[in-house]
Amino acid sequence: MQQMRKIILASKSKARKDLLKGIGLKFSVYVSGAKETHSLSKGCHHLVVKNALIKARDAAKRFNAGVVIAADTVVLANNKIIGKPKNLNEAFKTLKTISKKPQWVYTGLAVIDIDKNKIFTDYEKTKIYMLALSDRQIRNYFKKVSPLDKAGSFDIQGLGGIFIDRIEGCFYNVVGLPLAKLAKLLKKAGIEIF
Repeated sequence: MQQMRKIILASKSKARKDLLKGIGLKFSVYVSGAKETHSLSKGCHHLVVKNALIKARDAAKRFNAGVVIAADTVVLANNKIIGKPKNLNEAFKTLKTISKKPQWVYTGLAVIDIDKNKIFTDYEKTKIYMLALSDRQIRNYFKKVSPLDKAGSFDIQGLGGIFIDRIEGCFYNVVGLPLAKLAKLLKKAGIEIF
């Protein structure tokens, strides 16, 4: 793959960085401090796309050229948005709640081609079926893995994967960056993975 253009990832997520490295992209990181919205009035897919776009636009203002990638991942449980927990107590309640019945994970994507002043967006949703977790299992998990930087308080690509009975949809969406959808958006911006 020949990549000449600058790519900016508008995220501090280690999982997202690892996924981009895994598909061979060279990129720099800009962490957006833009304020996200939490309104579900137009649906979860609208919310995550809007938040990804807020982050992407914030990053795009800081650069003269290149392509910005931004994403926003949440878990929808009982018609409530579950993002990253504020503390361990909230993380515990979150994991207990989402382990009781199947939930949806949504990721919004925004790609901005700064050079051509074009914006591309999409989203992915994946249904996760988690095993019912005991309080002891959750506490032991938190001793080994910090849930504070993870939407839904777990990592499917790490130790949290043992809690997942099955998923319907894109695995990488649950990690935080649906790669197939991202590749389609990047192609529209003139960047081909292959």
